[in-house]
Amino acid sequence: MPHIPQRDATRPCWRALVLTLFPEMFPGPLGISLAGQARDAGIWSLDTIQIRDFGLGKHRQVDDTPAGGGAGMVLRADVLGPALDHARTQSPDAPLIYLSPRGTPLTQSLARDLAEGPGVTLLAGRFEGVDERVISAKGLKEISIGDYVLAGGELAAMVLIEACVRLLPGVVGAAESLANESFETGLLEHPQYTKPRTWIGRSIPDVLLSGDHKKVEAWRRKEAERLTADRRPDLLRPHGRPEK
Repeated sequence: MPHIPQRDATRPCWRALVLTLFPEMFPGPLGISLAGQARDAGIWSLDTIQIRDFGLGKHRQVDDTPAGGGAGMVLRADVLGPALDHARTQSPDAPLIYLSPRGTPLTQSLARDLAEGPGVTLLAGRFEGVDERVISAKGLKEISIGDYVLAGGELAAMVLIEACVRLLPGVVGAAESLANESFETGLLEHPQYTKPRTWIGRSIPDVLLSGDHKKVEAWRRKEAERLTADRRPDLLRPHGRPEK
């Protein structure tokens, strides 16, 4: 039977609050599968704030040309400041995060730290970015989901939220399935197999069918180290292992 997320009544609901020009993008993929079921179960909640509600003048202007010249537009400090202040009244204890390509890389460890807190308040930028004064004045932590640029921060916000939500108690059925994933042990995950035993001439490794749990565990560890050395040798250096 598929796992149905169950809320721990002793734990407060984890809250994601997103400031965006496109609230209609949410919940998007966060409304389906385990994340959506966990939201329905009250394990976490999702709310959005329309940045344009804090825009200036008749047309609710939110951006202007870059100081010093250049292409594109920049989100204004005197718009984002009040919007972030409003968000703070709704989630006073959640960290303020700006999704930015120049930010700290999102890692499994960082996702776990955020999942253990009360939630997150996320600023999804657009255009050329946001006025730097907002970041310093409001104490925004910049986080990046990778070394590439998107049209806006909404998809990055969804990635961060899902990375956190799946770590909340009650969302994933077996804790062991989380413990053995890529990055949890500093290694990439070992290969996985299931029925049929043989498929287009390829067979499941005999050791996985041996019933010897120690041998299975040793094989999985060796394969995890091999894959990590081949594909992400940078992950081995912090653990004192030689690159292969």
